Amino acid sequence: FVADRRDGIGVCGWILVSLSFLLVLITFPVSIWACVKVIREYERAVVFRLGRILCKKPKGPGLIVILPCTDTFIKVDLRTVASKIPPQEILTKDAVTTQVDGVVYYRIHSAVSAVANVTDVHSATFLLAQATLRNILGTQSLTQLLAGREEIARSIQATLDSALEQWGIKVARVEIKDVRIPVAMQRAMAAEAEAAREARAKIVAAEGERNASKALKQASVVLSESPAGLQLRYLQTLTTLAAENNSTIVFPLPVNMLENL
Repeated sequence: FVADRRDGIGVCGWILVSLSFLLVLITFPVSIWACVKVIREYERAVVFRLGRILCKKPKGPGLIVILPCTDTFIKVDLRTVASKIPPQEILTKDAVTTQVDGVVYYRIHSAVSAVANVTDVHSATFLLAQATLRNILGTQSLTQLLAGREEIARSIQATLDSALEQWGIKVARVEIKDVRIPVAMQRAMAAEAEAAREARAKIVAAEGERNASKALKQASVVLSESPAGLQLRYLQTLTTLAAENNSTIVFPLPVNMLENL
């Protein structure tokens, strides 16, 4: 929008500028206080001369000189701004109602575009960030929203960066702070997770029982081939029981009697 304006201020404009400059010379040095402005290091000044942006680029930092009657200027802060997005009511792809809030970090890299192309650049950025957050999160399921926050934040940042380029805004970072889901949904998710853990525990226990039965089967085959080995195993079991501090009475029986039974 700014780059398309190539024409000058015209003859009347130059006459007015000359008269303003002459007035400054006549009232010097009193007029110096109205002509000299200080621009800080993190600021830039967009100077308008008779309603047109002067030199199509901002001035500063340091001292700048403006004419009191024909020139006006707007200061633009170039520091990074942290804009907090309030909680947004979002319906996810799988029809779950959630509340999501976040933070957008951005800065102005073109002061002229920020002044000339949009009325209030900070308010416009804030509203666009809210709409972009709702639009992108509405295409994600609850599982994707909870597990892929970083990818969603990068997608929101890329969308905002491309949309805000014409306003002279550069998005530095987007963060999703919190995802709130209804209490009933939290209970259902907790019950589902508990049931899944119990199912896995039962599967692990059944696998252990199967492995133990296989080991006992192999041990029984080995002991059946060696009667002396069965007697040694019996004595080893008695030794294990005797090592414990308990009152256990053991009645040993001959192995031959057990075979008859």
